[in-house]
Amino acid sequence: MRNATCLAGLLLAIACCGCDAAKQNPNGAEGTDAADVSSGELKRIILLTNGNSPYWDTARAGLQAAEKELGLAEAGLRAVVEVNGESTPRGQIDKLRQFASQSDIAAVGVSVTDAANAAIADEMRKLREQGIVVITVDSDIDRESFRDARFAFVGTDNLIGGRELGIAVKHLRPDGGQYVTFVGRTGAQNAIERIGGFNAGAGETFQSLDNMGDENDPTRARDNVRNAITNHPDLNVLVGIWSYNAPAIADVVQQLGRKRDFAVAVFDAEPLAVDYMDQGMIDVMVVQNPFEMGYQGVRLMKGLVEKDEATINELLPHHAEDGGDLYDTGLKVVVPDQGSPLEAGQFGPTTQFLKLGEFKEWLAKYGLQGS
Repeated sequence: MRNATCLAGLLLAIACCGCDAAKQNPNGAEGTDAADVSSGELKRIILLTNGNSPYWDTARAGLQAAEKELGLAEAGLRAVVEVNGESTPRGQIDKLRQFASQSDIAAVGVSVTDAANAAIADEMRKLREQGIVVITVDSDIDRESFRDARFAFVGTDNLIGGRELGIAVKHLRPDGGQYVTFVGRTGAQNAIERIGGFNAGAGETFQSLDNMGDENDPTRARDNVRNAITNHPDLNVLVGIWSYNAPAIADVVQQLGRKRDFAVAVFDAEPLAVDYMDQGMIDVMVVQNPFEMGYQGVRLMKGLVEKDEATINELLPHHAEDGGDLYDTGLKVVVPDQGSPLEAGQFGPTTQFLKLGEFKEWLAKYGLQGS
């Protein structure tokens, strides 16, 4: 009996040592071992959204394409989208805490709801301390304060995107004017950068009257547009910063029958926004590439999990030299097929300029409804 007890104690000690070793992350190395394929257990690579919008359908398509083309299952991995249904920092914090208690997670890509939220950054750091890969996708953390909470950012250079939208408005309204920006959360890093870029691109002949947040509530988004039009009689430019703000603006302007009074300039191309541009209700869309965010986000996370330096260096070529940690997924400027004063030479050399018909062809090529 005594021998059996000693043997049990020895086995317990070995097991505990194994657990401790599995938790260690030597020298701050990023990543954990992928699951043993022979066991049938696949570890998850997660894309955690900042809300619930058709925008994320396109990111999901990119994620699924990467899962198939990069052979995640063969590597003991699978990729999934987790929706922050509350569309709040609290909802995102709760999701991150859940991830910390689950043993099948290899990596998390977070579209951060509030860049300056220290609690979100803390939960991201805790995941990294457990050896889980953490990056940001679409919307970054505040890089001044919380850069260490993630390995890298995959998404749009939002300052450039905002500037391109501002330049478009300057050509749409050459005499200047007054504008209101509409966004889900005013504290999100992508919102802050886009609005700052827009201000710079539009220039001194334009005045910002308000920046109206809706907390990801589509009804409030439309109410904000109505209130802005009612409260600011000299308003002549309406600017949508998040994807669903575009159809909200176009819907209200169409109902009021007042399109001739406003330039409508928006980010992203939800399916409804594409339809509204077809109807003449939207003048310009600066379009991100959420498909590429999903695809390259998974690619980077897989590379980090597997400690695949070739893939990491290809996506982040300056990381080893100077800590470069931004992967830019690119921008498109989309305008109606007829009658737009906008043209390619007005924008930056890396921004793709497309008429709406050309953009629809690009969507069809990838089986997408929006971007």
